[in-house]
Amino acid sequence: MQGASNPDVTTAVQHLYKAIHSAGVDESLLGLVHLRASQINGCSPCVYAGVEGAKKRGESDVRLHNVVTWRETPFFSDEERAALDLAEAATRIQDGAAGVTDEIWDAAADHFTEEQLAGLILEIALTNFFNRINRTVREQAGKVW
Repeated sequence: MQGASNPDVTTAVQHLYKAIHSAGVDESLLGLVHLRASQINGCSPCVYAGVEGAKKRGESDVRLHNVVTWRETPFFSDEERAALDLAEAATRIQDGAAGVTDEIWDAAADHFTEEQLAGLILEIALTNFFNRINRTVREQAGKVW
C-alpha cells in the first residue's frame, strides 16, 4: 500500500502511539481493547497480532479466548469491563447502533481519569483505523508489527 510507506503517515501514527501510551492506561488493558475492536471488525491480522502481543505480556489463554464473550465470563475486572464496553460501543457505530451511551461513558469515567479516557479513545480509534486499512488491502494474519 503506497500510503503505508509515506514517512508523514508513519510519523503521525508514532505520535498517536506516544499519546496513547503516555495516558497512564495499563498496556495489557490497551491490548484487550485492541483485541476486542479487532474481533468486532473481523480484522484477522490485528486479532493475530493482538493475541501474540498479549501472550508476550503474560496474558492467559483463558482470558484471551474469552475476550469475545467478556460479558458472560468471570475473568475480567470491573475496570476491564468498562473499557471493553467502551471499545464495543465506539466500534459498533453502524446501522443505528446506540454508540457510547451515558451509562457506558459514566462506567468508564468511574474507572479512568480524563487523560486515561483520552488514551483509551485514541486506542479504539487507531485500532479501527488499522482494521479498516487491513480489511481494504486484504492483509492476512500472521504478521506482528
